Amino acid sequence: MKAVVITRPGGPEVLQIAERSIPCCSPDEVLVRVYAAGINRPDVYQRKGNYPPPPGASPDIPGLEIAGVIIETGVNVTRWKIGDTVCALVMGGGYAEYCTVPQGQCLPVPANLSFAEAASLPETFFTVWSNVFDRGALKNHESLLVHGGSSGIGVTAIQIANALGHTVYVTAGSDDKCNFCEQLGAAKAINYKTENFAEAIQQITNGKGVDVILDMIGGDYTAGNIASLADEGRLVLINTMKGKDVQVDLAAIMRKRLCITGSMLRARETSFKADIAQNLEIIIWPLLISGKIKPVINKVFPAEKAAEAHRLMESSEHIGKIVLEFEE
Repeated sequence: MKAVVITRPGGPEVLQIAERSIPCCSPDEVLVRVYAAGINRPDVYQRKGNYPPPPGASPDIPGLEIAGVIIETGVNVTRWKIGDTVCALVMGGGYAEYCTVPQGQCLPVPANLSFAEAASLPETFFTVWSNVFDRGALKNHESLLVHGGSSGIGVTAIQIANALGHTVYVTAGSDDKCNFCEQLGAAKAINYKTENFAEAIQQITNGKGVDVILDMIGGDYTAGNIASLADEGRLVLINTMKGKDVQVDLAAIMRKRLCITGSMLRARETSFKADIAQNLEIIIWPLLISGKIKPVINKVFPAEKAAEAHRLMESSEHIGKIVLEFEE
């Protein structure tokens, strides 16, 4: 099979097309002929040598989400059959024409979506559901602040939370990105280059703050996050793009009874991811089928141009997801 491989740690140019053996599926896995694979920031970290894959994942083929057709099933697989179209969250190996997936991490491709659109869903949908609704426990009519509102995570969080009746605020790095986020459903988008987001949140919420914050920034955003949370608020960390070492006001955490938590999804056990998939299929997939939630894709690249796709990812000029396509 053709695969996009990391030939050595480095810049986008180290991504090259190579021949690899088609993987064999275990009893609880399916083998998928991949037609599209989503690109995510962890792929960039892995390419640079800063995010080693967990045990069992491909050491040199990145890619955390795919869409395609099942061509083989393991002996214990009961849900899926050969010919089913699926999208799936994988631990790695997604930038390839074939990829194995634990059966519980697959979801059906909605009939109204292309393979490219379906491949843009799993990583961000699994991440948002697990961190905002499970770990962050966003409930009833509580409010949510998402940093990086125009990212793949951001556009997913805006749409899901808005569709479920929550007020969503976001930060983004330009007026165009802010306008896009508001058109997508954010109640207010804050340009972090021209405004102090913590001051803006206090003004918007009349001093109350927000109930949950989904943060992929870390670093010096942490103090602003704590100031932006309402009493009993929850800060959920999923990345630390501006650094992991910070000083925090412990008294504010105690006074406001805050919860600070976070997670890394990639290395979690298959059963954990399967539970997320079940919730997504029951609660969120009908919203995709009805069109109330839609994939937001910035650009689709042929697999041979994976380096270009990574350059776009690193530029942060995109809005929404970037996807690779393999020829059908």
